[in-house]
Amino acid sequence: MILHTMLRVGNMTRSINFYTKVLGMNLLRSTERPEQKYSLAFVGFGKGNIDGQSEIELTYNHGIESYQLGDAYGHIAIGVADAYAACEKIKAAGGNITREAGPVMGGDTIIAFVTDPDGYKIELIQR
Repeated sequence: MILHTMLRVGNMTRSINFYTKVLGMNLLRSTERPEQKYSLAFVGFGKGNIDGQSEIELTYNHGIESYQLGDAYGHIAIGVADAYAACEKIKAAGGNITREAGPVMGGDTIIAFVTDPDGYKIELIQR
C-alpha cells in the first residue's frame, strides 16, 4: 500500500485551502517543527490511511516560497465519479482547470487536469 506522496509547498495555508476547499480532501493531521524550520500537513479523502487511502504530505520549509518542479514530475491521479461535474465544482471553488474533462487522446477514458497553487498537476479520472 502506498501511504503518502510528499509535495514541497511555498505557502502552507494556501495549499491546505486548495486541497480541502477546492478538491474536497480533509486535513488529517499537521505538525509544526519550528526548531527544524519546517511544517507538515497531511491531506486525503476520508480518514486517509485509516480508510486504506493514500495521503498527500504537504511540506513547508520555512522561508522557501517556491520550487522548480523539474521535468521528471508527472502528476497525482484522483478517481472521480463524474469528471465534468468535478471540473465545474473545482472552477466554482476557484481552482485552475488546465485540461477540461474529455476523452483521453486515443481512448475513451474521461480525464481532466487541475493545477494546484504550487504548479503541481492533478489528473481527475472518471471511474
